[in-house]
Amino acid sequence: EPPSPCPYGLRVWLVLPRPVITWRRLIDILSPREGERMLEIGAGTGYYALRVAERLGESGRLDALDIQQSMLSHLATRAHERGLGNVVTTVCDAHVLPFEDDSFDGVYLSTVFGEIIDQDLALAEMYRVLRPGGRLVVGEFLGDPLMVFPENLRQRATAAGFSFVRRV
Repeated sequence: EPPSPCPYGLRVWLVLPRPVITWRRLIDILSPREGERMLEIGAGTGYYALRVAERLGESGRLDALDIQQSMLSHLATRAHERGLGNVVTTVCDAHVLPFEDDSFDGVYLSTVFGEIIDQDLALAEMYRVLRPGGRLVVGEFLGDPLMVFPENLRQRATAAGFSFVRRV
């Protein structure tokens, strides 16, 4: 049976502080800068998205993807409440990203990669939409039953065209 995303009914788990993979840590690693365009795959209710969008500023943009409209509606409401007009939500999966080539300065996903059915296709799509020199950050949590182990991820990302920089 293919992996499935966290149901909207369990969204309370998505807003709780996350051990190790905190939003502060993502910000440190991803280094979003004002005016950049970022893509989050599997944005859920916005645990990471809202913080990244704040750092992108009014001249930047965060495209937040999820396969569940209910999650994205929740995220859009939270972004509006915070006065963030730079968050654009799209319902889709990571297999066919609805963006032009070289559209993003950064792509990130956290505890989502293991839920993607065709991970190699998704990595190829992420590579396609990233600008040359763009950043891909994949967060995995030891103990997640769908975790993709670092060496496996590294080999697959390299096969998709990525250059490995560091593991934190």
